[in-house]
Amino acid sequence: MKVLITGSAGFIGSALAIRLLDRGDEVVGVDNLNDYYDVALKRARLARTLDHPCFTDLRLDIEDRAGVAAAFERYRPDRVVNLAAQAGVRYSIENPMAYVDSNLVGFAHILEGCRQTGVEHLVYASSSSVYGANTRMPFSVHDNVDHPLSLYAASKKANELMAHTYSHLYRIPTTGLRFFTVYGPWGRPDMALFKFTRAILAGEPIEVFNYGRHRRDFTYVDDIVEGVIRVLDRPPEPNPTWSGAAPDAATSLAPYRLYNIGNNQPVELMDYIELLERCLGRTAEKRLLPLQPGDVPDTYADVADLVADTGYRPSTPVAVGVERFVAWYRDYYRV
Repeated sequence: MKVLITGSAGFIGSALAIRLLDRGDEVVGVDNLNDYYDVALKRARLARTLDHPCFTDLRLDIEDRAGVAAAFERYRPDRVVNLAAQAGVRYSIENPMAYVDSNLVGFAHILEGCRQTGVEHLVYASSSSVYGANTRMPFSVHDNVDHPLSLYAASKKANELMAHTYSHLYRIPTTGLRFFTVYGPWGRPDMALFKFTRAILAGEPIEVFNYGRHRRDFTYVDDIVEGVIRVLDRPPEPNPTWSGAAPDAATSLAPYRLYNIGNNQPVELMDYIELLERCLGRTAEKRLLPLQPGDVPDTYADVADLVADTGYRPSTPVAVGVERFVAWYRDYYRV
């Protein structure tokens, strides 16, 4: 297939591009290399695919309506994976318009590109943050998610609604993937594992929110990528049993699906930190703080639909994933 990946210099996007190229697909990578975090890290990720004969590198912002339209028209991908987005819950509190521009306007441009060129399947990144104020665990894609706690979460919920509209009106198969706290080698510097590792090795204190009591369904990046590929290869069909009298949030009479991709084994933050301390051979100085605005206390993915439809369940133990991250971090930063 020819697959267009937006966010191809990102944490998940670069890993996905490598996997697709390795199996023989052609990849068109789209990224604007913005400076939300270290651009050198993004370039280093990208360098792993640049020399591949089946990889095309496009320096393009999905907010550029004409540019996105031209890219779709020129390359005419069979399938699309949209991973480009303004990320981060806390940053959305300070800079909400960045999320409107990228996650709403930019995503609309991707949907239009798919419509205009007859894309076979659009897979796009949603987030566990859409569960917001929900407290019933584990989080199920069949539950209502109308109470987001941050604009980032709201923008991801909006993506799901926008995608459904295009699936309904234009019969474009779309699948939204709610990722649960992705971590691993080549990760994002604004995420907890990266920040904790840097601080501990530098002898600096780490900020531990919610006094370390919240739990996260930490999901290793390779598990995320495998889930994306399994779903990408399986465009959704309409659900013939769907009923407007008792609507199922995860399916539709349109070719539309939602899945959680999570490890299905939530870990308390303090236990996660202890794992990291053991891998680093150092003890962290912890600055215990209350839960931050926009954060949720716990995440826990129900992956039953993913398993039933694709036969795949994320399974990398957190201890293994953290060890691999630390090994990568020491090698990349020569620490």
